[in-house]
Amino acid sequence: MILNIPMKHLPIILALSLCLFCACNNKPKTDYDYEAAARAFTADESFYPILDEELEVYNALHAQGELEPIYTDQEDAIRRLMKNEVWLAFTTRQLSPKEMDGLKSKNFMPRVIPIGYDGLAIIVNNANPDTCITVRDFKRILSGEVTNWKDIYPSSKLGAIDVVFDNPKSSTVTWCVDSLLDGKPIQGSDNIGAVKKSAEVVDWVEKHENALGIIGSNWLNDRHDTTNVTFKKNVTVMKVSRVDSATVSNSWRPYQYYIYNGNYPLVRTIYAILNEPRSGVPSGFAHFCRLPKGQLIILRAGLLPVQADINRREVNVNTQ
Repeated sequence: MILNIPMKHLPIILALSLCLFCACNNKPKTDYDYEAAARAFTADESFYPILDEELEVYNALHAQGELEPIYTDQEDAIRRLMKNEVWLAFTTRQLSPKEMDGLKSKNFMPRVIPIGYDGLAIIVNNANPDTCITVRDFKRILSGEVTNWKDIYPSSKLGAIDVVFDNPKSSTVTWCVDSLLDGKPIQGSDNIGAVKKSAEVVDWVEKHENALGIIGSNWLNDRHDTTNVTFKKNVTVMKVSRVDSATVSNSWRPYQYYIYNGNYPLVRTIYAILNEPRSGVPSGFAHFCRLPKGQLIILRAGLLPVQADINRREVNVNTQ
């Protein structure tokens, strides 16, 4: 059929047709790639051992698709979350009010899910005879007030304290600054440094008699010991005391039970920060870590799950 359209109406019809064409080919624009963000999560590198175990079990039980872990420093993990490169980040700090407001202004609803507690361990070389330290002296080291072992232990002959962190922007550094130094920066650039990974901290301390390393305790647990009371033998985990004079009887190592009963003073919370717009694999994994199976993995790894149900038993050890 041939339509006879008056010439005076033709410009209007062409304009309407153009608008319809543009509308059909215009998809809503967003500043993120949902599919890419839904395939990965970020985490501070210090949580690699525990999160790899969680992820292995989660992938075996669920068929929605596998997640790719991106282990980095804590600030980079949060930066990627803020830029919508990922929907899930594991950290030891919550989002700041500014960060929360920034996400909410884009119509996101970020959720912060605590999943467990980790003891921050202080490690020294096996040749170091001094194995107890106070929180006060640890603060003095980080503030630059103390730089030599003899300033804490007068009989020590180890010389300068060689302090090593896992990464300059790691959760370990952030926690020490926020929780021990009241937000003031760590001092002592001549004797305080950082490597790139947690495993390198252990390696450095093992090779240097005057070294002191700060590391997440989940890197030190002996996986062959199901009682979670054995640390790796190549370094010494110091006992830490809340009082100003450390002794064997008032100092504690970051064993699971001493985190649970509050004796160990250097404890940080592990958070899953979730910003997924819809319920997908990142949401599923974050909630799995909080559910009974995920919490059991945290318990067996020697950390303290948020939903802790620990039975205390007295054990007599025969040393003969």
